[in-house]
Amino acid sequence: MRDADDRRTARRALVVIGLLLGTTLALAFLWSTRRILIWAVIAAFFAVALKPLVDLVQRRLLRRRALATLLVFTITFVVLAALAALIVVPLVDDLVRFTERAPELLREARAGRGVVGRMLDRIGLRDYLANHSDQIRQYGERLRQPAVGVIRGVAEGVFGLTTVIVLAYLMVLEAPRIIRTTFSAAGDARGARWQRIGREVSRTVSGYLTGNLVISLICGLATFLVLLLAGVPFAAVIALLVAIADLIPLVGATIGAIIAIGAAFLHSTTAGIIVLVFFVIYQQIENHLLQPVILSRSVRLNPLTVLISVLLAAELAGLVGALLAIPAAGIVRILLREYLPLRRVPPEPTRPDG
Repeated sequence: MRDADDRRTARRALVVIGLLLGTTLALAFLWSTRRILIWAVIAAFFAVALKPLVDLVQRRLLRRRALATLLVFTITFVVLAALAALIVVPLVDDLVRFTERAPELLREARAGRGVVGRMLDRIGLRDYLANHSDQIRQYGERLRQPAVGVIRGVAEGVFGLTTVIVLAYLMVLEAPRIIRTTFSAAGDARGARWQRIGREVSRTVSGYLTGNLVISLICGLATFLVLLLAGVPFAAVIALLVAIADLIPLVGATIGAIIAIGAAFLHSTTAGIIVLVFFVIYQQIENHLLQPVILSRSVRLNPLTVLISVLLAAELAGLVGALLAIPAAGIVRILLREYLPLRRVPPEPTRPDG
């Protein structure tokens, strides 16, 4: 009897040890392949966003799925490239002008002249800059040394973007076959439920991504026009930073406004006041008009859920996680609503008096 108990105890111990080892190996595998997994998640979001458009083109224009997918992806990335060119061309001009003026700005800062020099003089940093100019120069030379790391980072970024595009293309191309196989294996009732969930997820993701890009584009263009009219230098660079920051939910618009307002006040007090008034008005328009109209039908989440989702996703996947946090939270909300329905507690019957 004791031998049987010992064998059962040994088997349970082996099972527990096996589960612990398996879990450890699985977590180690996920951690070592986290970059590929992040690329796959990003590709899945783009695939979900573009699949309805591919289905429409296949029904109305091209019968072959491969041609419809290729056409939609080509048009999408041509449009994105054209928009990027509209931003990059003035951005490069501003960067070239900034590079040409950098030595002059540094000399003015050391002498206490110009906008930068006066600002450093007001906050007490001009003396520090003059006394530690050699250390600052050495630090700048050290920054030039890791050029190989910068090139490697750019190459990894290009490779990652290419991988995301190819994965998204293949996901959209193979989506009907995957869906048919999954639904046939699930059965009629469960397959219909999964199909309903898939439609809601697709609507949520595509609505959020498209809406967020449109809002950020509007913010960047409006900021560029205001900075240009106010005479603020490097308007394209600042507007690009504002548009990128505006992609981040909740705090992005404030970060972009701080960048633009600070650059405007460095130029002149009048320009700073103009940009400050613009952002006060624009953020009211974005918060109460653009976001409700564009995003309210796709993602319905309260601010607390949005903030927690953004913080957790940013900690796990950086800026990309912050950008995809809201649609991911929307997907979780859909799944919870489907599989964990809230039961309403019926009100207690009222008792008659007496």
